[in-house]
Amino acid sequence: MDTVTTPKPGDLVHVTRAASVQFIRPIMCRVIRVLDWITYDGWCWLDVYELNAAGDAVARRSIFVQPVGLRVQRPAPTPRKPTRSAAIPNVRQDRRPAGVPATPQRRASPGRRTAGHG
Repeated sequence: MDTVTTPKPGDLVHVTRAASVQFIRPIMCRVIRVLDWITYDGWCWLDVYELNAAGDAVARRSIFVQPVGLRVQRPAPTPRKPTRSAAIPNVRQDRRPAGVPATPQRRASPGRRTAGHG
């Protein structure tokens, strides 16, 4: 199989009869992964999300296609390097233990005890 034409995870592909005779009605798909199942030469199995006209995933499918017949509409996005601010964890700036109020609470003065109540 030609590695240049094999789609990658994240690719948006237009699947038509050129990819397989089962697609009388063309569909748009987002590739989840290329399965490593044994197939005929020039064919592959893809796990995909079928997309509706708005671009929303409507079904998850495994399809058997010829990659040379697929039309890649938009290649997979390249991963971004994390920014420094994204690498810093969310740390509390306050040094008090959790649950301790910001201002100290005044202790209630002990009330008068009456005789016979302990």
